[in-house]
Amino acid sequence: MAVTGGELVIRALERAGVDVAFGINGAHVDSMYQAALDRSFRIVDTRHEMNAGHAAEGYARAGHRLGVALLTAGGGFTNAVTSIANAYLDRTPVLYIAASGPLAVDETNTLQAGIDQVAIATPITRWAHRITRAELIPRLLAQAIRIATQGPRGPVLIDIPWDVLTAAVDDDLADEAQELGADSVLAAPGADAVSRILDGLAAAERPVLIAGSELVRSEGGAALRRLAERTGTPLFSDTEALGAIRESPLSYGLLQGLFGLDEGERPDRVILLGLRFGLATAHGSGILIPTGSAVVQIDSDARELGRLQPIELGVLADAGAAAAELAEAAARRGDWPDRSAWQRRLRDLVDGRFDAVTAQAVRDDRIHPMDAVTAIAETVPAGSVVVADGALTYLWLSETISRAPVADYLCHGYLGSMGVGVGTALGAQAADTGRPVVLVTGDGAVGYSLAEFDSMVRAGLPVVVVVLNNRAWGATLHAQELLLGPDRVVNNRLENGSYSAVARALGADGINVTELADLVPALESALVSGRPTCIDVQVSLAPVPPEENVIMGGKPF
Repeated sequence: MAVTGGELVIRALERAGVDVAFGINGAHVDSMYQAALDRSFRIVDTRHEMNAGHAAEGYARAGHRLGVALLTAGGGFTNAVTSIANAYLDRTPVLYIAASGPLAVDETNTLQAGIDQVAIATPITRWAHRITRAELIPRLLAQAIRIATQGPRGPVLIDIPWDVLTAAVDDDLADEAQELGADSVLAAPGADAVSRILDGLAAAERPVLIAGSELVRSEGGAALRRLAERTGTPLFSDTEALGAIRESPLSYGLLQGLFGLDEGERPDRVILLGLRFGLATAHGSGILIPTGSAVVQIDSDARELGRLQPIELGVLADAGAAAAELAEAAARRGDWPDRSAWQRRLRDLVDGRFDAVTAQAVRDDRIHPMDAVTAIAETVPAGSVVVADGALTYLWLSETISRAPVADYLCHGYLGSMGVGVGTALGAQAADTGRPVVLVTGDGAVGYSLAEFDSMVRAGLPVVVVVLNNRAWGATLHAQELLLGPDRVVNNRLENGSYSAVARALGADGINVTELADLVPALESALVSGRPTCIDVQVSLAPVPPEENVIMGGKPF
């Protein structure tokens, strides 16, 4: 029996356990869409390939599994390059399958061709490859999926020419013998390393465990919580791993909560599990992770061990597998030190930061953003996915999100790309249609992707989008005011339009909020409606979030 290259792609995705992909149809990729139709494989079509890519990222991040984007040739591929770069820096496992011009007319200046898509993608992927024979599709997609999903994880690009996707080959010739299952044994630290880590942890007076995104990718949250609770060690995280620690009574939220300890009471031992030095750790400044503390770093990428700060021990291993080994070994040990005083000090520190931010808020005739994000954090249901987009919105929300019962907190990561939130939220909702997904975004960031309200409506994805509308590109406006003076503010005003009205025009629900008392009822109503909804919240531009002060060289308070 003959089978097309497009059908071989869809069959390979099915064998890998993929149940949805994201993209926009086009002539070059239509053979995959036709095969998906025949096999009842779901493709969520977006209004821009940028958001197809970000949706695949959101699906991978919230679903903790492989995301897939199907991209048509030329401009369809280049529209998704930002997403590929974003996934590369954040180590998100996404398979980007891009069609390209037919091999038969290669180098003839034909439509949607003339660029080397593999060469463009190579610096920003774990692997990029062009498939030139249809019968090779199953084997090479299997290889791509293994590379994307095994540490260090990250995106891969597979380029398939149009005439390879449409080619009919004998089913018996298709190389489908290689299994796609991801039942590989994840690398764990050896017994000596486990013993050394636990010996140091037992001797420490003020230890902390800090989780990063790689721990989440390897499903290590439960093991890490067991380790913390057995040893009495407080838990912190970067944004991506917040959901992994949130259920523990020893969770103290985001890593920024460590700021403010006096020198003699700062952590003396730090264990990083799947967290890289850099943006999340205030680089190598020692502000959050003291330069004098004993640091153990566990990561699947040897290049990250000891980057920026000295470490006592670097362990090349999967963070989730390491957490499981450490938790099991810790349970076999005898009594652990009483760390209740250290736990109380950190609880006072974290609660004190929230109280300080709230107390210092100067309010005007518009809703204070701190009040808005506090209301949101205290209203989202347990198990929700919260997505943050926009500079000021993210900085304000990160002051309160640790109070929310989130399963996942997804932000723009190391690339710092604005406008990723709508696509990310769409993909996160597709990963689990029964789980609440709330995007909290600025008015600048949401403007990149307003047409995706139409995608949400057509796909039946009830994402709730809360726009904190200060009518400006707030972070750059603040920087111009604070560093250059108010007379140097330029190209930062966004004073026209209604985002809720745009959502309504595209078939979604839209709600306007001008009073704080109306925000919680609006959010509760949207969450139970089962429909995509835009809540346009009028907030004040004047307040500066604590971490924006830090970014500009000051202190948070």
